[in-house]
Amino acid sequence: MNIATSKLAEAQDTGPDAAPRRRQMARVEDVAKLAGVSTATVDRVLNQRPGVRAVTVQRVLKAAGELGYVMEGALPASALRPLKLAFLLPAGSNRFLTLLGRQIAGAQDQLASFNMRARVEYIESFKPELLAQHLRQSARDVDGIAFMALEHPSVREAVDGLAERGVPTVTLISDIANSRRVAYVGLDNRSAGRTAGYLVARFIGRRPAKVAMIAGSLSYRAHEEREMGFLHLFQELYPAIEVVGLREGHDDEGQNYRQTKTLLAQHPDLAGIYNIGGAAEGISRALKEAGRQHEVVFVGHGLTPDTRALLIDGTMDAVITQHPQATLMTCVSIFANLRAGRPATEGTSRPSTEIVLRENLP
Repeated sequence: MNIATSKLAEAQDTGPDAAPRRRQMARVEDVAKLAGVSTATVDRVLNQRPGVRAVTVQRVLKAAGELGYVMEGALPASALRPLKLAFLLPAGSNRFLTLLGRQIAGAQDQLASFNMRARVEYIESFKPELLAQHLRQSARDVDGIAFMALEHPSVREAVDGLAERGVPTVTLISDIANSRRVAYVGLDNRSAGRTAGYLVARFIGRRPAKVAMIAGSLSYRAHEEREMGFLHLFQELYPAIEVVGLREGHDDEGQNYRQTKTLLAQHPDLAGIYNIGGAAEGISRALKEAGRQHEVVFVGHGLTPDTRALLIDGTMDAVITQHPQATLMTCVSIFANLRAGRPATEGTSRPSTEIVLRENLP
């Protein structure tokens, strides 16, 4: 391990060659003594490991900075300043994304314990050129970006351009193919679509029936993959159940309400709806107005206060979800790994798919 300056030797080392000599004399013990913590705590902080209080992290980093302490190949001087991150999320009425944004905005003390800061930016949904523009703009004053990707050449070009400039990007919830993003944090969406199909089919039973899908937008790779998984499940295992179509509601309650009204009018015998995106409230309102809320099997994504209420009153039958907190902490681990020179996903795991029913609500 390389060593840096020690205040313990400073008083005895004041000649013209003092600074080089001090750089070779500091030890982990010196940092620990100046910060008033154990050497184990110093090791945890300098290696960006969790489990240390934010105030203690800042004290250790301040001490290391004053001593000029540098770990061999792991802690350049630039790593002593907070890592600045930006999270770019779609604006709109998707309650899960709103929940994630609030989680990030409210986690500044937690982020400080990793020597990081983060801001949340909301971007008008489903506009790839606008997303690409925001990626380039945000990269001017941050060290890393996490964002919900749109599958589009302009977004891919922006991601690759940021990689050339040394600004890593992480995709959230929805990925983008053939790009230089460093990691994806989200569900296996094809598996999620199959899971939704299996739930709908099991609730309906093995009888001829019609089911439909409502997506946010197929510009999201996540929604496209969920659709594919849903369709293939029925083709393979439940051929008697007909999928009558896919409609886009752009995660908007009003659009989802109108799309559901149209589906019910066109297919009075509709037996199930899979909401691939957000804005479940619009679908539930149409079902309730038609008096079909306890007849049509309704499965969707994202446990929020709204979908929780729909599970309780029986309008929704199941919600497939992931934890916003786990999503945030996986991103933190990825950027900490990159700063320390480790592989991006070292020590991380893919978010687990959780199925929430009324009877197992957390």
